[in-house]
Amino acid sequence: MTLEICASNYQSAINAQNAGAHRIELCSELAVGGITPSYGLIKQTLKNLTIPVFVLIRPRSGNFTYSDEDFEIMKEDIQICKALGCKGIVSGILNLDNTIDIERTKELIELSKPMAFTFHRGFDWTPNPFEALHILMELKVDRILTSGQAPSAEKGILILQQLKELADDKLTILPGSGINPKNILIFKGAGFKEVHCSSVLMPQTTAAAALPMNTPSFLNDGQEMASNIEIIKSMLQLVKN
Repeated sequence: MTLEICASNYQSAINAQNAGAHRIELCSELAVGGITPSYGLIKQTLKNLTIPVFVLIRPRSGNFTYSDEDFEIMKEDIQICKALGCKGIVSGILNLDNTIDIERTKELIELSKPMAFTFHRGFDWTPNPFEALHILMELKVDRILTSGQAPSAEKGILILQQLKELADDKLTILPGSGINPKNILIFKGAGFKEVHCSSVLMPQTTAAAALPMNTPSFLNDGQEMASNIEIIKSMLQLVKN
């Protein structure tokens, strides 16, 4: 069974390789579900890892419905990953109703070649996972990262098994979310060839923060967090000389 580790920083990537993991998905900011890592992080990781590195292409947190500008950023990031020598891309785009954005996802897949392409957990937002599976099979993605549309892969095991059977080796169903030493054998026993997990946390090495830097109100999966033009204008007006 292939073990893919989601690494959100350089140390996680090194630890995954040293522990014997078979592949990593490199990203940043796991707290928001992951976003595209920096150029520097990708380059440093590729320089020092020998196992395959897949990179998450997600330009921001929030939903998976992207503007034209977001889409251009995603394509540019894929080109960078290709030039640096990454082995795979993890990405995907949804429509406003959370169905698969076929045309733009297809464009990302074509642009990623010859790198492998994993459709990420945006899949778990789709209203009909079986219909989404058939679409992604037609688009010839290599794998789908999914929890079976449940809070954890263990809770979604029945849907995951159905997806695996329907995929019939035309693509790989990659269970992810909450997989750990206590439940990983469930997935091996169910015949899954690969699993995805984060394996965090590291022991605390610094004193607890006196002032939290997290902003819970920003952690809203249903919308894009962006600066507000009217608020900015009002503040500029207030401080105008």
